[in-house]
Amino acid sequence: MSNKFLALRNIITSNTTEFLMEAHNGISAKIVEEAGFKGIWASGLTISASLGVRDSNEASWTQVLEVVEFMSEFTTVPILLDADTGYGNFNNLRRLIRKLEQRQVAGVCIEDKLFPKTNSFIDGETQPLADVDEFCGKIKAAKDTQLSSDFIVVARVEAFIAGWGLNEAIRRAEAYCKAGADAILIHSKKTNSSEIELFMREWSNRLPVVIVPTKYYSTPTDKFREMGVSVVIWANHNLRASVDAMQSVSKKIFNDASLINIENSVVSVAEIFRLQGAEELMEAEKRYLPTHGKNVNVIILAAAQGDRFGDLTKKVPKTLLKINGKSILSTQIDEFNRMGIKDITVVRGFGKEMIDVNNIRTVDNDLHADTKELYSLFLAKNEIRENTIICYGDIIFKSYILNELLNDDNEITIIADADYENNEEYHDYIKTHIPYSKRLFLQAVKLEKMSISLNGEDIDGEFIGLIKVGKKGAATLVGTLERMSETKGFSQMRIGDLFNEILRTHPVAVKFIRGSWLDINSIVDLQKAEEF
Repeated sequence: MSNKFLALRNIITSNTTEFLMEAHNGISAKIVEEAGFKGIWASGLTISASLGVRDSNEASWTQVLEVVEFMSEFTTVPILLDADTGYGNFNNLRRLIRKLEQRQVAGVCIEDKLFPKTNSFIDGETQPLADVDEFCGKIKAAKDTQLSSDFIVVARVEAFIAGWGLNEAIRRAEAYCKAGADAILIHSKKTNSSEIELFMREWSNRLPVVIVPTKYYSTPTDKFREMGVSVVIWANHNLRASVDAMQSVSKKIFNDASLINIENSVVSVAEIFRLQGAEELMEAEKRYLPTHGKNVNVIILAAAQGDRFGDLTKKVPKTLLKINGKSILSTQIDEFNRMGIKDITVVRGFGKEMIDVNNIRTVDNDLHADTKELYSLFLAKNEIRENTIICYGDIIFKSYILNELLNDDNEITIIADADYENNEEYHDYIKTHIPYSKRLFLQAVKLEKMSISLNGEDIDGEFIGLIKVGKKGAATLVGTLERMSETKGFSQMRIGDLFNEILRTHPVAVKFIRGSWLDINSIVDLQKAEEF
């Protein structure tokens, strides 16, 4: 079983006075642990109050159990649950014990009153106490049910609360001790500790004693130590503090109709995220989720003028041509942003001063008129790293294509369209080790060659202008670009030349699609894009 059980037993049986602090939900439990307390008191009063009901068993035991489960999962210190009367008879308590142990709740405290209970500080003298033999049966049932030998059962004696005096308190405590209780909680509502002192002198440490000094709070803690009290419970103060704070803040915001006067007096949202464990989730996402979002960066190659558009691109670069009122470039950026990708670099060229989009970086290809796309990529090589996407600046595509690319774990992956056009226009045709078939839709195969010169049965598809690289793939891509940059004619080389060079030493994966994208190279393509 978990060490939480042993930890609570060590607190109860310690030779020094120990302390438990109240919590009523996951975040308050975390705060208690971070404050330094060795254990947590899951208070029946404050849990019910936080749920908006009275401390009269109006919250069912399963509702309380759900709250305590969150508290236990969120913390590493042991929890002692205030379980009122055990939510019924011995059988209800047995079921509770099993459920608590499953949730790593290390102990339970039950009080010798009748179900449904009433809070001890509300007309305590009128509250009947449970039959001693019946309550002892509950204790025995709890001890017989527990699986961990270190699970703690605390018997809470309410004799002082009901006005029955010291003798009855001792009689009940002795019976509960013989029934197997691990500790006695002696309760008092006096504003001084006189009843506790009488009990401790008479009890003589027969069993560890727990106290709740809510009413006799002015008693020095050293006095509890002198009495030999084992555990002091600060029973409801986190809830009371939070209520005071919430009332004050709510009233202030209501009166001011503004946050300006309270923002500096409340914790930051970042602190809430910290308490919730947001950082751990972010680390887990890096390990277990596809590489979306801020771990991914994009390079868009958008240096071309687009000479086939006539007057449309006389002064405006092709990437800024409008589709339904939005430029090709903005359409691409919006698509990447929707996937959580905000780290975007655009390689500009013709009309570079017009490409001025918020929240992007730019690299300038001032030789755009005399170079090809590979030269633009070379200029952006410092942006190529693990999980980089490279995208042509004149394509649009369906979202699923980007999603599939992001989920691919090959080191170098390209997207190819099996429904390619075979005409005299420029196309980056590809050949793969397995010809495309329906079963290969969105399945990765190996690239064998990329060339505009492929024809007939040698063509398996067309590269659409989308690439993704992993960590090793990025190093391969950059290294190959740097080597090729030293060769004659590099400025006129194409992306196909890059991949054919990479294929000499490293594999390149191809994912096939069928349609669902457009290469915008003409006015006709622009018209198609309006409908796309």
